[in-house]
Amino acid sequence: MYKNLRWKVIAIVAVAILAAVSFYPPKDKIKLGLDLQGGVYLVLRVNTQDALELETETSSEQLSVALKDAGVTVGSVRATSNTTFQVDGVPPDRDQQFRQLAQDQVGLSFDRETGVGGSYIYRMKPNIDVDRRREAVTQAIQTIERRVNEYGVSEPEVAEYGSAGNQIVVLLPGVTDIPRAKELISSTAVLELKLVESGPAPDEATLLAPFGGKAPEGQEVVQGAAVAGQAGASFYLVGRVPVITGNDLRNAKSTIDLIGQPAVGFSLKSDGVTKFSRVTTANVGRYLAIILDNRVVSAPVIEGPITQADAQITGTFSQQEVADLSLVLRSGALPASLTYMEERSVGATLGEASVRSGVRASIAGLILVGLFMLAYYKLAGINAVLSIALNLMILMGFMAYMGAVMTLPGIAGFILTIGMGVDSNVLI
Repeated sequence: MYKNLRWKVIAIVAVAILAAVSFYPPKDKIKLGLDLQGGVYLVLRVNTQDALELETETSSEQLSVALKDAGVTVGSVRATSNTTFQVDGVPPDRDQQFRQLAQDQVGLSFDRETGVGGSYIYRMKPNIDVDRRREAVTQAIQTIERRVNEYGVSEPEVAEYGSAGNQIVVLLPGVTDIPRAKELISSTAVLELKLVESGPAPDEATLLAPFGGKAPEGQEVVQGAAVAGQAGASFYLVGRVPVITGNDLRNAKSTIDLIGQPAVGFSLKSDGVTKFSRVTTANVGRYLAIILDNRVVSAPVIEGPITQADAQITGTFSQQEVADLSLVLRSGALPASLTYMEERSVGATLGEASVRSGVRASIAGLILVGLFMLAYYKLAGINAVLSIALNLMILMGFMAYMGAVMTLPGIAGFILTIGMGVDSNVLI
């Protein structure tokens, strides 16, 4: 009997020591929530109309490309609002073929309205409108969660806010560099690789001079950094439809280029590799513009078919810019822009006061409960007090080991544990 008792005592002491080591010193081992250590509280609105506009523009561009590939020449394909686009100048003899192509390309998302003179208006279906808005908010929440987690914030909270259906609340405990955190949260970081049709040129007028001062249909002008031997910005005429986008990325990380400068390395998904390989094989010798947030960061020559999944984005980046860009690309692009509705900082002074008050309340509660137990239950009360103390110690150690975050309600839970645990311990 004494042998079993000895091993029980050794086990209890070992567990108590392990728990104490896990959370000591508490200042370093216990993570505090927003209400205790301070941080930032943000309310953001997702501009869901951006997602609708992107859906409309993408659909109209895909239809335009499909018509061109099929040899159906129309007057124009242009977006007229966030949810509608119009096709003008459909030849009467190709009308049936046009309708079939349009049905195949955009029929699931847009309703067709017949205009006059061979024109058609395509309007986004109401259920697609609702779905795209909802998807934009959900994707924004998921993207922001990934970004703040990689930013290193302990137990951030990102959730839908209010009843409007397009607002998000973001809680970042312990964040001190608020401007950088906001930049990482709201940055869109849209990556596109597009074939260069003309350029670079020192200004837009020079670039478009051979085309009568206007970008040809299916192409657009994008500004970039200065090229060698040229002062100021440069301008490129690129295809409107990208070869690949950030959605084709599998991963992105900080690396260095061939001359030892900071660069962003990325790897493509299998579908992205297939598309990239097909385009680079068919366009050897042409320039390929790497575009970030509608700005050309580099435009290398396609020297041969690129069939591997790994590639690099090079440019005049600092190490911090490379790290931030890799994080944003890795976590995905936001589906819509964000507007800050509210920003509130929680100071560390309030957190320290809350921790101090909570600790005092816990100690006072333990002492008062212990005195009552000793007075009422005598020796049995000693066992109850010791078990409660061990219970709190093990609980603190487990929280520290699991990386759980202590909040003000958590401290209240510790105090409640003292009172709730007494009755069961006495009965046992």
